[in-house]
Amino acid sequence: MKRKGLVVVATLMALAAAPAAKAETLSDALASAYNTSGLLNQNRALLRAADEGVAQSIAAVLPVISWSLSGNRTSSSAPASGGADFSAVARITGSLTLYDGGSSRLATDAQKEIVLGTRQALREVEQSVLLRAVRSYMNLISAREFVQLRENNVRLITQEFRAAQDRFEVGEVTRTDVALAEARLAAARSLFAASQGDLAVSAEEFRAAVGAAPVNPSAVGPAPVSRNLGDAQDFAVRNHPAILEAQHNVAAAELNIKRAQAAVNPTVTLDGFLARDIDDVNTFQTGVTVSGPIYRGGLISSQVRQASANRDAARSGLHLSRIAIEQQVANAYAQLQVARATRQASEQQISAATVAFQGVREEATLGSRTTLDVLNAEQELLDARANRIAAQSDEVVASYSVLAAMGLLTVDHLNLAVQQYDPSEYYNLVKGAPTSRSPQGEALDRVLQSIGKE
Repeated sequence: MKRKGLVVVATLMALAAAPAAKAETLSDALASAYNTSGLLNQNRALLRAADEGVAQSIAAVLPVISWSLSGNRTSSSAPASGGADFSAVARITGSLTLYDGGSSRLATDAQKEIVLGTRQALREVEQSVLLRAVRSYMNLISAREFVQLRENNVRLITQEFRAAQDRFEVGEVTRTDVALAEARLAAARSLFAASQGDLAVSAEEFRAAVGAAPVNPSAVGPAPVSRNLGDAQDFAVRNHPAILEAQHNVAAAELNIKRAQAAVNPTVTLDGFLARDIDDVNTFQTGVTVSGPIYRGGLISSQVRQASANRDAARSGLHLSRIAIEQQVANAYAQLQVARATRQASEQQISAATVAFQGVREEATLGSRTTLDVLNAEQELLDARANRIAAQSDEVVASYSVLAAMGLLTVDHLNLAVQQYDPSEYYNLVKGAPTSRSPQGEALDRVLQSIGKE
């Protein structure tokens, strides 16, 4: 068991101190986000706190041993008392709950359900961290492509502006054509500056989401989505962490009802003490105590009703989670279909707009088209290319959103090259309520000290 504790120490320290890697590919970005996420570390700590709840509930039925030292000085003014008397007693006291109507067992079972639910909450946080990394990665790619697109647009309109000036000087066009080209050039420069600002914002979001400096991200294809909408929704309501968490919350609430009802049962405890006074007289006593409530002013009944209300709320939460997950899957599928259709349409639009722009520009050189016609054709081509950039990014994000809605956007499903956090390892160390001087307790102390230094 000591070796197991050392494994846990090494694992948690590696996760806490993992350096930020260069996020060249999307897989690199997702791995870096997983290794450096403060949100994941926060929720891992909350899970460890829930694990300790199991240890505390188990400790409640283990023997309780305590010590005490007491000293008393008694003075009297009576002549026969002889002045003051002094007494001192050292005492060791122990108690053990033999029977409590199942209340302690039910408390432990309820806490275990809370632990299982908290593990699912951690999975959901993991999905949100990875999905944010996907979005930031694709936004960075899109922002860089938009900068290039806007820069090329400025270069092209600059050529058109100069051409309009040359044609104006020879009398082929009017001053209006030159002014139109100049206005479009100013607008293009403004959009180019805005795209540079968007790139800076995307870079900072990438740094925050991924935990690494932006490098040169490579092109990414959509995640494979093989299920239809109905199958995906059925899979999601069975496997999504939000659904599973809500189910564990319901189970814990039902156990808490039984625990509240068990409060009317009698409790049997074994008590004893060993005492030694100042005169070296030893006293040893053991006994069994049976106790139970007679009247508590309706407190127990109120606690049962309260637990029942919490159970009803948990059931409603499960129902709402199911509706929300089904809606998330449907929304993600709709967004994916729209993005695919938009990308395909934009590719066709680019092909047609390219032909149109080349034709209009050629016709303009022959005098059958105006400068405004050229600028409009160029704008249509620019819009088509911008639509394709946005649609490609939206399609990738939507595909990963489908995985997240199904509960599959995890490092395990994506097969990322990371050292995964195993929530059961810490639980296995604490579930027996180890003391701080045991091998398990010493290992746990090292874990918490190492994490606290990060």
